[in-house]
Amino acid sequence: MKRPKLKKASKRISCSKRYKIQKKVRDHVRKLRKEANKKGVSKRPKKDLGVPSSAPFKEEVLREAELRRLQIEEETEKKKQAKKEARAKKKETLSKAAEPKAKKARQDVVEKPAENLPAPDKSSKQYLCSELNKVIDASDVLIEVLDARDPLGCRCPQLEEAVLQREGNKKLLLVLNKIDLVPQENVEKWIQCLQLEFPVVVFKASTQIKNKTVQARKRRIVASNEVLDRSRAAACLGNNSLTELLTSFASNKASLKVGVVGFPNVGKSSLINSIKGTLECNVGVRRGITKSMQEVHITKSVKLIDSPGVVASPSNPPASLALRSLQVEQGQETVLEAVRTLLKQCDHSQIMLQYNVPDFRNSLEFLTCFAKKRGYLQKGGVPNTVQAATAFLADWTGAKLSYHCKAPENPRLPAYLSDAVVTEMQTGWDLNILKTGNEETLKGVKFPSQASSIGFISKGPTEGLLSVCNSPEQKPGAAESQVEQNEKPVQSTAEAIDTEESEKAQKPPVRVHFQSVAIDIGLSAGTDDAYDFNTDFK
Repeated sequence: MKRPKLKKASKRISCSKRYKIQKKVRDHVRKLRKEANKKGVSKRPKKDLGVPSSAPFKEEVLREAELRRLQIEEETEKKKQAKKEARAKKKETLSKAAEPKAKKARQDVVEKPAENLPAPDKSSKQYLCSELNKVIDASDVLIEVLDARDPLGCRCPQLEEAVLQREGNKKLLLVLNKIDLVPQENVEKWIQCLQLEFPVVVFKASTQIKNKTVQARKRRIVASNEVLDRSRAAACLGNNSLTELLTSFASNKASLKVGVVGFPNVGKSSLINSIKGTLECNVGVRRGITKSMQEVHITKSVKLIDSPGVVASPSNPPASLALRSLQVEQGQETVLEAVRTLLKQCDHSQIMLQYNVPDFRNSLEFLTCFAKKRGYLQKGGVPNTVQAATAFLADWTGAKLSYHCKAPENPRLPAYLSDAVVTEMQTGWDLNILKTGNEETLKGVKFPSQASSIGFISKGPTEGLLSVCNSPEQKPGAAESQVEQNEKPVQSTAEAIDTEESEKAQKPPVRVHFQSVAIDIGLSAGTDDAYDFNTDFK
């Protein structure tokens, strides 16, 4: 028997009843609004009008307001962290109190030997230096990876000297990575210059290598659709020639251990992944991802060993530290200071063309224009200069921006190298395989033009630390600052404004002061036409 359908209650009501309900609702809302007006409570928050454009020293006011906001955010974050720690301690004490005494006694006995051997801090300089020394001792051949954009700045004299002085006749091989970001003429000049000291291999690592499961899935998709990834980032060049060179060198030995060393962000882990063909080592734009040595089998006789980046000495120039140190990640240096030092080493007009920004006087003005261009804005439309500085620094340390340094015209051998050592380093390698492999790699790379690449002034080889006790207690760029104090050169207007801004940023903002400061901005107008603010603002 069919179940009869139940009739739903109708929602239709008479018009008089509907109008009465609407009237009661209106009266109720009116009553609530009147009460709120009496108490002085308003739902809609007042809009912040901000600083008017006609106000003098508008940039200083906005900068100080931004610094105040950042300080408040830091304080709130610290309070949150303190609350979390207090909550965790309370939870731990409660759990310990609830445990039986016998269990506590057993746990104390187990934990006593663990207290004698605390876990090492993998971010400390001492741990990174010890891991690097382990790689040097365990390797028969050391590959020093150099960024082709600044090969001289990526070389570490202390590392090369340590490799040459170790027992076992260790060989040193130079690999020029990221050659697709440098003009071809520049790469060829650097090959000729570096070949006078050590064998040089040109390389272009792939930045889109996935793990084994993703790669197997891609193979099935390619087999069905016959679509290949031919993007510029996915292409890898020079891996076959380097593998062939290492296998030919390892033919006389049962097994060959090859250590891959260099400064952070030169592409050590990417080189190993490109040769292996799978994601064996973690890679990323952030510096210092690799913390310990890692062995990767390439063939039966060749094994590559990944190593953490060489720790840069604090006595290096600020430009070298900004590119090859972990000070930004460790909080020892701000991204704004790193950007300021990098901009001083580049041509002003080339930076404007590369980032499509108008003319700027200092680093803060450049970051403001760059933030507006990229859309890095905060509440109220204020440009986020910190985010813009982080993006700018990621372009320079990552494999994105094209810049180049000129090779020295008359290269000289360093103090720790002699003609006998150079000939010894060249022996054992099949130089024909090396030459033909480099020629094939250079033919397959799509190089940028000389006009689209930024000219960069290199500061020479970067000093590194192989042990913490050798680290000098000098601050970054201390040697340069002493020379500047003795000589007292005339600063440019951009540098003077930058130093003044860094001093202001270090002081905690208390309140806004309007003062007339005589700064020579270097505009086209003469000193007689300059407007005196003291006439109106006293």
